Amino acid sequence: MPSRSRPNILWISFEDTGPYYGCYGDAVARTPNVDRFAEQGCRWTQCYSTSGVCAPARSAIITGMYAISIGTHHMRTTHVHSDTPEMPTPYSAVPPHYVKCFTEYLRSAGYYCTNNFKTDYQFDPPLTAWDDLGKDAHWRNRPDPDQPFFAVFNLMRSHESGMWPEKCPSPEFDPDVIKPPAHLPDTPKVREALARMYTHIAHNDREFGAILDQLEEDGLADNTYVFNWSDHGPLPRGKRWPYDAGIHVPLIARGPDLCGGQVRGDLVSTIDLGPTMLSLAGVEVPVHIQGRAFLGDQAQGPRSYVFASRDRHDISYDMVRAVRDGRYKYIRNYRPELPYLSWIPYRNKHPIMQEIWRLHLEGSLDEAQSALFRYPRPVEEFYDTVEDPHEVNNLAGSDGLAGLAGAPLVRSELERMRAALDEWLEEVGDLGRIPESEMVRNWYPEGRQPETAPVVCVPICAESPGIDPALEGGSFQGPVLLQLHCATQGASIAYTFDEGENAHWLLYTEPLHLDAGEFRLRARAIRIGYAESPEIQARFLVR
Repeated sequence: MPSRSRPNILWISFEDTGPYYGCYGDAVARTPNVDRFAEQGCRWTQCYSTSGVCAPARSAIITGMYAISIGTHHMRTTHVHSDTPEMPTPYSAVPPHYVKCFTEYLRSAGYYCTNNFKTDYQFDPPLTAWDDLGKDAHWRNRPDPDQPFFAVFNLMRSHESGMWPEKCPSPEFDPDVIKPPAHLPDTPKVREALARMYTHIAHNDREFGAILDQLEEDGLADNTYVFNWSDHGPLPRGKRWPYDAGIHVPLIARGPDLCGGQVRGDLVSTIDLGPTMLSLAGVEVPVHIQGRAFLGDQAQGPRSYVFASRDRHDISYDMVRAVRDGRYKYIRNYRPELPYLSWIPYRNKHPIMQEIWRLHLEGSLDEAQSALFRYPRPVEEFYDTVEDPHEVNNLAGSDGLAGLAGAPLVRSELERMRAALDEWLEEVGDLGRIPESEMVRNWYPEGRQPETAPVVCVPICAESPGIDPALEGGSFQGPVLLQLHCATQGASIAYTFDEGENAHWLLYTEPLHLDAGEFRLRARAIRIGYAESPEIQARFLVR
């Protein structure tokens, strides 16, 4: 078993899930495994995603960088929609050359990293990010049972699409006992969709318990940090939006030095997950990472703010930036001329969204339920989330403050939040200011994806001082240090001595030491967003 200084780390995420758990006070939820897990560990009540939609949020998690800072902010870059062929898709986002999947830092430190199985980063997952990626990925596949691991399991049943009727024809929950939140209409169709949502969360809870049982069976529970989180919420005016219904997510952790039953109210962002894992593993957090560790030796003090963004979703452009502290939410709409509800065909499949459209046409929605139909759209929105948890009473502007007790104080808070958002945008940069087509042209000159340069082998030994490459290998007097080199700035290199399609590719971090023998090396290089290099094969005979 790895020592306490080298703990294992296990992530079990629930797709598209707000804090709809019993341990968060949800009276409808049936989540006994998660609730028991929370009693054994620490539960955060103020964790927020950087985006209300999958891929931008997940790109921030895997890189520790805000999506608007690295060009991963437009939702769905790899799809072409037949009705909008003029868009600059498909493409794989090309972050700055120094940006890596944080798992590479763990692999460099000796961790075996697995992902079962979703990625969805706005770029193809590089070969160097994971030891094991796919539906069969598991910590049990590591060749050395004493090797520390970082294992990810993404439980998919709770995805938004699980609320489509065909995905769950017989929900486990009685719709009549479910009361929709105030910003959604209360109709049988809405209640039925929520019953499906709770059914899929309950299914995930059972899977969650089964994975924890495997950890116990392997005798690894005492030296493993386990995290449960979600990427964003699932419901209309939640998913795709920076309102709390879209970005407020559960976060629960259990580990060797975490007190059972602890509840923490400090602000956490999902961008903080990556640097926190590095901190727990004893790996130095690179200086470019924008998230901040909240556990481990490199933990920083509590956040004052969390930030979120919204840009193109599928075929419809928008630009929204948001900041939240422990109480107030400030939202800036850069496209106030647009309605809240632009054309997004996939979103309109949602049965709750269909009910919202239907009732809007009938004129049957109340003030809270019709928030998405307000026009003109305000340039600024400002909410007191304690007094107004569904964020429907916009305090920005004279109408919102008229007759409000404490209006001068609210104005002061509004100015503070404006300044916080401006400071953040100045700090991280905002590629949303650049048209997507221009951004892609910069990445893909002449419309072609750049390709990572091939790996070059450079032997260093008594008869080869490391000046000339050995492109196909050669015979050398040992011992030999073999350097691998790639001319593409920011590229990572994967190598293996295995043959066949099921080879285990290792991450190159330092020259390979070759003693006497014959070695058949295979190597490939990849920079995020670039096409992978051609594979090189070289045979070395060390005498």
